[in-house]
Amino acid sequence: MRQTLLRHFVIGLLVGSVCLCTPGAKAMPKPRQQESAAQEQSPINVQASRRIFAILCALDAAGFGVNESTMGDMPQRLKLRAALLAMRGPAADAVRQFYSQHALGDSSEILSQYITLALVMGPPPDFKFLGDRESLPPDALPIQGFQPVLAAFYQAAQLDVRWQEIEPEYEPQITRYRLALSQIVTTSDAYLREIVKPNGSTFTVYAEPFVGSRINFRNYGAAYAVVVGSRNDAAVEAIQHAYLHYMLDPMVLRNEAAILGKAQLLRTAERAPELPSEYQGDFVSFFDECLVRAADLRVRNVPESQLQSDLAKEDASGFILVRPLVAQLKIFEKAEPAMSYYFPDLINGIDVEAEQARFQNYKFAQGPTPLAEELSFSQATRASQLDRMLAQGDQEIAQQNASGAAAIFEQVLAKYPNNPRGLYGLAVASVLSGKADRAKDLFQKVVELSSSAESSEQAPAAHADPEVLAWSHVYLGRIHDLEDDRESALSEYRAALGVDGAPEAARIAAQNGMEAPYAPPQAAGGSN
Repeated sequence: MRQTLLRHFVIGLLVGSVCLCTPGAKAMPKPRQQESAAQEQSPINVQASRRIFAILCALDAAGFGVNESTMGDMPQRLKLRAALLAMRGPAADAVRQFYSQHALGDSSEILSQYITLALVMGPPPDFKFLGDRESLPPDALPIQGFQPVLAAFYQAAQLDVRWQEIEPEYEPQITRYRLALSQIVTTSDAYLREIVKPNGSTFTVYAEPFVGSRINFRNYGAAYAVVVGSRNDAAVEAIQHAYLHYMLDPMVLRNEAAILGKAQLLRTAERAPELPSEYQGDFVSFFDECLVRAADLRVRNVPESQLQSDLAKEDASGFILVRPLVAQLKIFEKAEPAMSYYFPDLINGIDVEAEQARFQNYKFAQGPTPLAEELSFSQATRASQLDRMLAQGDQEIAQQNASGAAAIFEQVLAKYPNNPRGLYGLAVASVLSGKADRAKDLFQKVVELSSSAESSEQAPAAHADPEVLAWSHVYLGRIHDLEDDRESALSEYRAALGVDGAPEAARIAAQNGMEAPYAPPQAAGGSN
């Protein structure tokens, strides 16, 4: 009987108790009032996106890993994530199958690919592509077949209703980024002496806490988009860089012929091992990026000592035009015309022969030594292999495939003994299999390993991340509650609340456990 209860309690905790399609659900709050017409017509905006929200909900259902601490102030979004993991039916199965068949090794690459797809789709519920399939960005092509899968999932999961519930939780993040963008626009426009005119181009910052510290910048034709999560210096700097592209790219294109007159400098830049491949063979893009980097340094009014250090780094990495462009921008700052009128003078001021002579005997940064590069590659290979195995195990858990998940996590532990996430995954799989005692032992081992690692510098790899450690304490607390050992349960809940960096969902679960003994859904009279 205890094993049955444990099985139900872990399933309930993992997939959540929120039903996506419950008849008679409470009425949803009314949508927020639309912004003023002036704001709606502005080509520069900060907002949340239903397209990105929908595609990330689909990734939730597929078991894509996310750091829930980035959504600490979004309790409704956290509840929805649990519900999506629990979702069953043809639409959810199709999402998981597609995700599994198109999975990449790196989670950042996965997220970037799906965000690209979201940005080239139209609004829900159809998500029709904004252009022809033949014109899709290269990174969206491999997953273009996700469009009908997403449309079906959106309907089945009732994400239109869920969006109305969750949209207000985006407001604090949007407000913070609006303030940052306002400062960026004011400062950049004043420096360039330009006024943004309605010309069909748009610059949009999408606030999506789900992406955490990851930053995605996309430019398709006249549409510029930056997708950001956590509000930090890196995100603001990325928005600044993207906005300068938005302002300067049209000027570069209008002056393409004059820019190509300096194209022989690309041969010098291509000698730099660190120059990204996207700029090799494309002088106009190379010039554009160098100009944006130079303008960024001047807009931020970097002190002269720091400026020289930054210019030395740009030279070493192959962006050799940043330095002469900074020199030309200093002249521009003393002139009167707006940048769009001054631009030909900016180009003409670059002395090709002088730059070639400057780099004649120059040694570019060579990057890591062969030995260091080999070591780095070896470490990256091992890390990606472990990440793939853990992600695959998590996906099996999301689909409640206990035997499949157990097999994968056992492989993880065979290769990486005492890996906390491997132990944690196997514990959950054990509960799903009805092996309650084994699950309890494994959760306890996660806690013990992390405790011993804290007191010993010899075992840093044994540290469990805050999410795994906090949930292990919560699970142990609930197990003790089911065993009528309230004192031990309270001890585990307190330990969960004491985990530094614990996700908000785990803290809420622990607090609930402190207030009342845990009762699994079926034991409390609930129904599936």
